[in-house]
Amino acid sequence: MSNTESIIKFDEVTFNFAHNKPILHEVSFSVRRGMKVALMGQNGAGKTTLFKLLTGVLKPDEGNIFVNKELSVATAFQVIRPEDLSLNLVEYFAKYSELKDHELKKKIASVLNAVNLTVPQDKPISGFSGGQQARLLLAAALIQDPDLLLLDEPTNNLDAAGIMHLTEFLISYPKSVIVISHDAEFLNMFTTGVLYLDSFTRKIEQYAGNYSDVLEEITARVEKERRLNALKAKEIQENKDKANFFAHKGGKMRKVAKKMREKIELYESEKVDVRKEDKPIRNFTIPVQDDFPNDLMKITSFEIMKDHQKVTKECDIILMKDRHLQIIGPNGIGKSTLIESMAKGTNPGLKLPPTLRVGYYRQDFSTLNFDETVRQSLNNALVEANDTRGEEYMRAVASGFLLNGQIIKSRIGDLSEGQKGLVAFARLVLLKPGLLILDEPTNHINFRHLPIIAKALDQYKGAMILVSHVDEFAWQIRIDDVLDLEH
Repeated sequence: MSNTESIIKFDEVTFNFAHNKPILHEVSFSVRRGMKVALMGQNGAGKTTLFKLLTGVLKPDEGNIFVNKELSVATAFQVIRPEDLSLNLVEYFAKYSELKDHELKKKIASVLNAVNLTVPQDKPISGFSGGQQARLLLAAALIQDPDLLLLDEPTNNLDAAGIMHLTEFLISYPKSVIVISHDAEFLNMFTTGVLYLDSFTRKIEQYAGNYSDVLEEITARVEKERRLNALKAKEIQENKDKANFFAHKGGKMRKVAKKMREKIELYESEKVDVRKEDKPIRNFTIPVQDDFPNDLMKITSFEIMKDHQKVTKECDIILMKDRHLQIIGPNGIGKSTLIESMAKGTNPGLKLPPTLRVGYYRQDFSTLNFDETVRQSLNNALVEANDTRGEEYMRAVASGFLLNGQIIKSRIGDLSEGQKGLVAFARLVLLKPGLLILDEPTNHINFRHLPIIAKALDQYKGAMILVSHVDEFAWQIRIDDVLDLEH
């Protein structure tokens, strides 16, 4: 297979989830062998859907998708399937590989080393940390030895060491890669092309270079289009003024006015559609519980995982209104397990006032009911907060998080992971919590939204517990105390 040969080609592909939910419209692009390409676009634009079309899980409504017959393709999706959480490592790999027992065990050791994952092989996946599950998803794709590796948000839940290890792996990976990610710095390290799914036109724009190159090219093009339109608008106005002047003169002057109007129509036709950028969410505030209890919240102990064993550590941390605590530590040490026990009130080392309302943002969105519509979920948050402002207020909040139109009527389970994250943030606004507990709130979220989210968390006046591996995000938020689980 030649390096210049296309291994994938989309030809005028159109796909709709339903008559009122278009995803792709007459999309055409190709990927050559050996390319490492970033697939980018707004939350909910259809990036994961494009992966499913490419692998044949979904079929296009119109157009053709050509995949080289010799090509083997493997996908590392964003999250472990719920039905796989009870499996151990060997059972999980056996499910996604056709290798025999002795070959399988040898290959498991190789791919676990490639993704830098060390866990007991008899441990159920449900006991893995988010970072360990992210590594496992990649390993399950690698064990298939694919010619084309599809990665869907692979840096989610990874700490800095994990992201660096993944980056180094992808730089040296000899085969083709298409990766969905909102992490521009990560993408810039290894990609040589960008496929940009425009959520407005439903088209794929294909660019050479890394994300920064593409952003610079798009910015320059938008500015050129705006200048051209501004010039045309000026000429149009000048001709309108002249046409109105000559039209009132009567006689031959009316013919001059007619020519002026024809020139206006020409200039109007020459105006170009300026490329629409991804729309960020609106600035928002997370209100604090009105009757915030005066009782102090105190953490006296916590459990971590050390050498795959639980270890209890003593501490003395007081959580108060308008105090922000960040919990740090490497993947696998038990951050998510710890804050889940805090949110559920099962941690013996943390006592919470019974009247305290807790807003818990989980990285897997399991606090959301996937069978509810967005509208039902947001209305339920209002009820929980005893807020009587009703439907109009709820919809105004939802709109600020781009949850309007058809989206608000959709089942949460049918949304993209990024859209689920926006529903979770909208619920926090409506809930008015006294304590915010946030587990990796940047996962799946479009990078354009992150500064706005960071600002809202920075200004939050209640008590807050934050876990985040994204330093650039955490640095934008006021942190009053740090709990390092490793020390």
